[in-house]
Amino acid sequence: MLQKSKLFLQALKYSIPHLGKCMQKEHLSHCNFADHYYNRVKLKKYHLTKCLQNKPRISELARNIPSRNFSCKNFLSSKQEHEKPLSENMDAFEKVRAKLETQPQEEYEIINAEIKHGGFVYYQEGCCLVRSKDEEADNDNYEVLFNLEELKLEQPFIDCIRVAPDEKYVAAKIRTEDSEASTCIVVKLGDQPAMEASFPNVSSFEWVKDEEEEDVLFYTFQRNLRCHDVYRATFGDNKRNERFYTEKDRSFFVFLYLTKDSRFLTMNIMSKTTSEVWLIDGLSPWDPPVLIQKRIHGVLYYVEHRDDELYILTNVGEPTEFKLMRTAADTPAIMNWDLFFTMKRNTKVVDLDMFKDHCVLFLKHSNLLYVNVIGLVDDSVRSLKLPPWACGFIMDTNSDPKNCPFQLCSPIRPPKYYTYKFAEGKLFEETGHEDPITKTSRVLRMEAKSKDGKLVPMTIFHKTDSEDLQKKPLLVQVYGAYGMDLKMNFRPERRVLVDDGWILAYCHVRGGGELGLQWHADGRLTKKLNGLADLEACIKTLHDQGFSQPSLTALTAFSAGGVLVGALCNSSPELLRAVTLEAPFLDVLNTMMDTTLPLTLEELEEWGNPSSDEKHKNYIKRYCPYQNIKPQHYPSIHITAYENDERVPLKGIVNYTEKLKEAIAEHAKDTGEGYQAPNIILDIQPGGNHVIEDSHKKVCCQAPLRW
Repeated sequence: MLQKSKLFLQALKYSIPHLGKCMQKEHLSHCNFADHYYNRVKLKKYHLTKCLQNKPRISELARNIPSRNFSCKNFLSSKQEHEKPLSENMDAFEKVRAKLETQPQEEYEIINAEIKHGGFVYYQEGCCLVRSKDEEADNDNYEVLFNLEELKLEQPFIDCIRVAPDEKYVAAKIRTEDSEASTCIVVKLGDQPAMEASFPNVSSFEWVKDEEEEDVLFYTFQRNLRCHDVYRATFGDNKRNERFYTEKDRSFFVFLYLTKDSRFLTMNIMSKTTSEVWLIDGLSPWDPPVLIQKRIHGVLYYVEHRDDELYILTNVGEPTEFKLMRTAADTPAIMNWDLFFTMKRNTKVVDLDMFKDHCVLFLKHSNLLYVNVIGLVDDSVRSLKLPPWACGFIMDTNSDPKNCPFQLCSPIRPPKYYTYKFAEGKLFEETGHEDPITKTSRVLRMEAKSKDGKLVPMTIFHKTDSEDLQKKPLLVQVYGAYGMDLKMNFRPERRVLVDDGWILAYCHVRGGGELGLQWHADGRLTKKLNGLADLEACIKTLHDQGFSQPSLTALTAFSAGGVLVGALCNSSPELLRAVTLEAPFLDVLNTMMDTTLPLTLEELEEWGNPSSDEKHKNYIKRYCPYQNIKPQHYPSIHITAYENDERVPLKGIVNYTEKLKEAIAEHAKDTGEGYQAPNIILDIQPGGNHVIEDSHKKVCCQAPLRW
């Protein structure tokens, strides 16, 4: 059992009364699955599912924006009025532990970054970078290419792998659990593989081959969380390493993406709301890059290539949602872009995949998943509505022009394979053992009406046979920032909670990206309070519809999601019993006024500029969690922070915690004897790895741990 789940369940148990009654069921032991790193998971009880990391998806360009993202973790006890004595609860908890320990401890096996190239699969095995023949990828017959222990790093793991076109070299990005710093190693392949070079602080990297059949590695260098420099390097007898490009605007960063046909390497220069793309010729990488379109404030675009045409996913024009355009590769400027396909309102473009004769769009429309298959020869469009249980895509890199494979998942259901076959024009579902969760649980799509009448989508999970849901504990999750969706990939600990009678609710509030670009715009800058109103409306609607009650409700968020949670604790604490936050962003005003911090300039488009704009300053004061603490009753709050976190400074979290405790003490003094103050716990962890949810360590904790 993961330490993470242990702490989470322990904390919720002591925070919410009668939880012991809800935990008297057997459930799976687990590791976790992280689709951000494209890990592979062996579901030994169910089926094998692979997520091959070949190259970054177009959607990754947005996901790699440096931002205060989030990650789930611990929760501890709160006020215990009307709760059973501690010893009695511990007896129930021990029974659950005993049941858990009778379950197999290897239901889920994590396999790290993996890539297919030629007839081999490259991946991490133990502390080594290895490769094996494709048909033997699931056996123990592999060749060791490099031992990570040579780097003398603490618990290193492979985050990303790229193989040179002719398989003379393989490059791998190595990270550690307690830092965002990374090292890119280059291994020369052959009878005796050996490390050829290593580069520190690499973010994205790709291989191309020049006119003389020489492999060239392009990579971005990250300093102080900023990716502004692009380098290119060669190896062997003609070894060199030179800076290729430097971005001068500190509010932008650079990310590399190789088009699926490897014809162009795209250099994407991006801010939160604006992008600019340069093409590096995959056949002549030493030639000067070609600018597609100079950056225009508010215009985002991403590029793929097919048959001398560029396919451009962009928000240019009205409405300001993503649409697909195309132009000839030799006339790439915006005046030559022709509209090719438009999306429906309230649609989020999750990803795009290009094939020889088809373009596949992965979409989320009104909180349901769709796949649109566009015929590039006849301009036909086939729209496929996916199963209602599905909450997220996991993209599978694929070089087969005849098929488009992908996986669907939900927080409580392991990934399942689907394949669209272009010749048949049909979607095929993986057959095999049906997950029992499909019969024992239920997923609901609901909407809450916010103060301004806007309908806010929610996704709810609970057991099918649950009776009197009003008496069941409820865990609410929210984010609402940067146009990012709530992560809804498979989380075994969430499945455990549902098995034990919990209700899970995901609130897709404004500021996130679930309903498209406008949904984000309506929840940022001077519209940030919309997200708070949405969250309050969601929780009230859940209670009004019979899903739990305030005394059984817990709220969890990560990083920037802490803004809305902290604001709700100030404005409507009566809705909650307990809160858990990890690396939360709680002092928006002081952080955004400190331009010496690494990300302040990059994030002005999300939060505003309180240093120079009085309107922004006054607006932030209205919702900033730290600024609005007051003497009143608060829910119990457990905060996990990281000692060297560069994205969310520890100082702001400590100041928030101290001010909150002072306000609670003042309220307790005014209330008088008999008042049971909530528990406010700050857990400061070593390290500074503030990463996107489901990091390697937070997910699998190295090995299943017992209670």
